[in-house]
Amino acid sequence: MIKKIIEYLKIIIDKLYSDRSTVKHKKKLLHTILKNDLTATLKDNEQEILFGCGCFWGAEKGFWRLPGVISTAVGYAGGEKENPSYKEVCSGLTGHTEVVRVVWNNNEIDLSDLLKLFWECHDPTQGNRQGNDSGSQYRSSIYTTNQHQLSKAIESKNSYQKELKNNGFGEITTEIKNDIKFYFAEDYHQQYLAKPGSRPYCSAMPTKVIFKGFNGANFKLNEKIWTYYNWEISHCILRGENTPIESNLQ
Repeated sequence: MIKKIIEYLKIIIDKLYSDRSTVKHKKKLLHTILKNDLTATLKDNEQEILFGCGCFWGAEKGFWRLPGVISTAVGYAGGEKENPSYKEVCSGLTGHTEVVRVVWNNNEIDLSDLLKLFWECHDPTQGNRQGNDSGSQYRSSIYTTNQHQLSKAIESKNSYQKELKNNGFGEITTEIKNDIKFYFAEDYHQQYLAKPGSRPYCSAMPTKVIFKGFNGANFKLNEKIWTYYNWEISHCILRGENTPIESNLQ
């Protein structure tokens, strides 16, 4: 109990004193599926994190389906240029990578669950590439927004590295940093795969190696939730429904 209280206090302190900032979108924008404002101020029971897993179209859909996720948005992070455009990021000269901003409810889902999806949904050993997409803008990354998240991200990487090595994979190349600025991508990229006329595309190449856990993990989702993600099926994300997975699975 004391350990949980200390962890909660760390999260609150990080929220109050963190220097990191998300560059606000110029206008209110509702999530196509979840219907929440992508630019809303975080509530006390909410947190945010940035994940880079290759092309952000497919990655975003994977995260918005998880129970407990409040909103997702795609954008750019990790580089130097302010307010970059998609064309500029695609040039590979901005230093940014394509990322998904995930906001979640602490009471319903834990960072551990999000990290499980992150590690399993792509190949984090490919360096500046994911599948057929090459360039630094497609590198694997985790950009945390407080020190507690950073510690968990690092622990999860160390744990998954052992699993990958046992299955013949090389070193994880995922960039893990704290306090990185996020820039919203253009409106037409937001929830792209849920929009009429979208091109069904996802560059992710999952390793099919199961993420089992790590020191400090606190999974909250029912194990049946993960049956909706079958990495044995090519481009599993594209074949799943757009609607969120029900959280009351028994």
